[in-house]
Amino acid sequence: MYQSKLNKKSILHSIGMCLLVTLPILAQNPKTKNTEVRERININNGWKFYKYGENEKADDLIYDVCPEVNENIDRIAADAKPTEALKVESKKEVLKPYILPTGNAFIKDQAKKHVRPAGNPGSDFAFVQSGFNDKGWESINLPHDWAIKGPFYKGDGTIIGGGMGRLPIQGVAWYRRKIDVPLSDKGKSVFLDIDGAMSYAMVWLNGKLVGGWPYGYASWQLDLTPYIIPGGENQLAIRVDNPIGSARWYPGAGIYRSIWLTKTQPVHIANWGTYITTSNVSAASANIDLKVTLENNSDAQGSYQVATEIYLLDSKGNKTGQAVAKITPANAALKPRSQETVSGSVILKNPKLWEPVPEGTPNRYVAVTTVSLNGKTVDTYTTNFGIRDLRFDAEKGIFVNGKHIYLKGVNQHHDLGALGAAFNVRAAERQLEILRELGCNAIRFSHNPPDPQLLELTDKMGFLVVDEVFDCWELKKTPLDFHLIFPEWHEQDLRAMLRRDRNHPSIIMWSFGNEVGEQYTDIQGAEVAKRLQAITKEEDATRPTTISMNYAKPNMPLPAVVDLISLNYQGEGIRNGDAYAGLKGINTPPLFPAFHEKFPDKVIVSSENAAAVSSRGEYIFPVYKGNSSPIRDGQGGDSKKQQVSSYELYSVDFGASADKVFASMEKHPYVAGGFVWSGWDYIGEPTPYYLSKSSYFGVIDLAGFKKDRFYLYQSHWKPELPIAHILPHWNWTGREGEITPVHVFTSGDEAELFLNGKSLGRKKKEQYEYRLRWDDVKYTPGELKVVTYKNGKKWAEDMVKTTTKSTKLTLTPDRNVIKADGEDLSFITVTVTDKDGLMVPDAKNMLKFSIEGPGEIVATDNGDSANLTSFASLEKEAFNGLCLVIVRAKPGQQGKIKVKAESAGLQQASVIITTGK
Repeated sequence: MYQSKLNKKSILHSIGMCLLVTLPILAQNPKTKNTEVRERININNGWKFYKYGENEKADDLIYDVCPEVNENIDRIAADAKPTEALKVESKKEVLKPYILPTGNAFIKDQAKKHVRPAGNPGSDFAFVQSGFNDKGWESINLPHDWAIKGPFYKGDGTIIGGGMGRLPIQGVAWYRRKIDVPLSDKGKSVFLDIDGAMSYAMVWLNGKLVGGWPYGYASWQLDLTPYIIPGGENQLAIRVDNPIGSARWYPGAGIYRSIWLTKTQPVHIANWGTYITTSNVSAASANIDLKVTLENNSDAQGSYQVATEIYLLDSKGNKTGQAVAKITPANAALKPRSQETVSGSVILKNPKLWEPVPEGTPNRYVAVTTVSLNGKTVDTYTTNFGIRDLRFDAEKGIFVNGKHIYLKGVNQHHDLGALGAAFNVRAAERQLEILRELGCNAIRFSHNPPDPQLLELTDKMGFLVVDEVFDCWELKKTPLDFHLIFPEWHEQDLRAMLRRDRNHPSIIMWSFGNEVGEQYTDIQGAEVAKRLQAITKEEDATRPTTISMNYAKPNMPLPAVVDLISLNYQGEGIRNGDAYAGLKGINTPPLFPAFHEKFPDKVIVSSENAAAVSSRGEYIFPVYKGNSSPIRDGQGGDSKKQQVSSYELYSVDFGASADKVFASMEKHPYVAGGFVWSGWDYIGEPTPYYLSKSSYFGVIDLAGFKKDRFYLYQSHWKPELPIAHILPHWNWTGREGEITPVHVFTSGDEAELFLNGKSLGRKKKEQYEYRLRWDDVKYTPGELKVVTYKNGKKWAEDMVKTTTKSTKLTLTPDRNVIKADGEDLSFITVTVTDKDGLMVPDAKNMLKFSIEGPGEIVATDNGDSANLTSFASLEKEAFNGLCLVIVRAKPGQQGKIKVKAESAGLQQASVIITTGK
């Protein structure tokens, strides 16, 4: 078990992990998941959707009255001090008293649980009634993000600015769907499981208000049993409300995750009702402990038997062979309308351990738990988990199964680029695949719980995870963010995340706060943290807790509350260094040493670092002579073009270049590693150019194309991989004879640069240097080549050439065969090339796309943060030689899909994608 107070430099604990009911293939499959007694049915398909227009008055079925928004959040610095909540008083009728009871299962104090008032608000509203004619509404499938297709808001003073992605996220919308409940389900318990809805979701069934949940990132369950009419169709109606000024980034809009219908017997295992922990883990054996919470929704009492068998899963998540262990059955005496938790344990011999890649293999098991009464099965529940040992050492860092693992992590927001917030398993998997190629081994989900299917992927693919829940507490960052509901919902949201996620092997720590305003409120803020700390330990004491701090200092009370010290930018210093001197805002020296001295028994993690920015393939002169600089016009930035130089030396004011971060981390080897801000570009927060739509922070751009910075990180994180990468490109018509610096990123330690066959000198990396620079090269068209060395031996080469004019297009899919399920995707890279097949690195040709066969183009993108062409457009400008087309097959239609790209004056191209079962 993990100790809440670290009194030793080395603490051991072990955990096992789970995912409720579904395996990866079922997460994408709209068909029913059946056992004899439990059904979990995906109901993503067949919804009707209606959103009130911008000038249309929405209905009055509101969760609560919100403050008026009278500030432009784009003008608020990313690290600005959060402010007090605004008080709002209104006599307007609100539905909050009817919604609060939905969270009662997650409130510990019985006296604080909410009692639902009498009445049925909204029952007379047409949209919730079965007889309402919704044929004129849009037909959609879930997951659904109503805002992603745009159009983008352009210019200053728009209702949604760059901070939230310039997309129409705001407004009220309704989703309706009929669900068929056969007469044979009479007497069963029926639940609605919602993985995520943005936001203030409220649900009616057959005209009756069932409940809801305001936090858009939460997963939650409603008991439909009292409202179900067996033997026919039942009408679901879900209202969501997405306010302006509710986030600092693009939140998406609508029911953007999956919805499930779960049917059980009245006596069943509760939602997220299993909890697996492991101890005494070694290659020889491991103790597996299981807690199972049973729920009795009937008026009868009985004595039930709970038995569990454990199986090994293969790499795809399928159960293999015979049971490898069995937990001795336990008896549970259940009173009417009650819950009871039973425990069991077993020692597993020669366990296959879960380990992160590339050090090991992420082996997983599944526990199949059966509940029976007098020999008759009444419920079966599956729990995926992994067996591994974690050790946190304040001097040496993090160990998994005895192996030291340095965190080479990235921060990830939840959008999937051109697909928006609507979750898609393949798109998320592609993101993780490219991050794995980078050398990344850890993900911090900033700043909210991810889709549960994403955690299934991190388990399967072997990433370490920081699971985070809140970006703010009681103090606000934006006018209508989570601070409005924190006082009444923080316990429910935190416990819900912990119970949902605590069995995942990939999760190594819990974070319940990011740069919260309570950093500034001394003891008062620490008291809030103590409440959250206590809740977390009650739900899961096997992992350490943390809060990411960009302001709190070692002598303040807040850092003392949590188990680990997580620092955002403070480690390498904020606005620290010659280039950053005099900038307004938080200003601190490098603080790793001060925190280590104050908390010698606590592991330190750099939870956010860098915040470097760049635009793929854009190079701006002159080039900064040092290793890190804030962006300004003429100093890495061009505000007219809204582009940032890809020399990868520039950051936002509070940030630093990768080079500066690498040096800081190496100088403080007790730091356990860190998380770059950010792995991928994301929609919203387009610092420093808020007329754009998406961030410039990513090591990878929004379309999934690698920036130059990718190779800087890869060369540092994968020193064993022969890497050489030259920048910039070598197409500089008009710069002949002008200084055009050449930089090389390499995992080698030495390199020689050649221009048109002539050596420009051989250079060697010095200590705390991570690139090789030839800053006095004068541009001459032709060929640049670098030969790198390691320990005196040839290591890797790279070359760039001046190309001829754009001549043709090439299409390269990441996968030529996809499933015909309406969800699987092929990501097709479109490259503008010259006659020799070389990418033309400054090409910005307008492209047009078309498709034939049983498929559709879902979205297009080019990775340009400043481009405000709709993601849904079939015409898009290439950005520095590249563009992306995302294709999916039509459900159930197998065959060949032909995707074609054309551009005036260029040779067109096409590619075939085959769809199958």
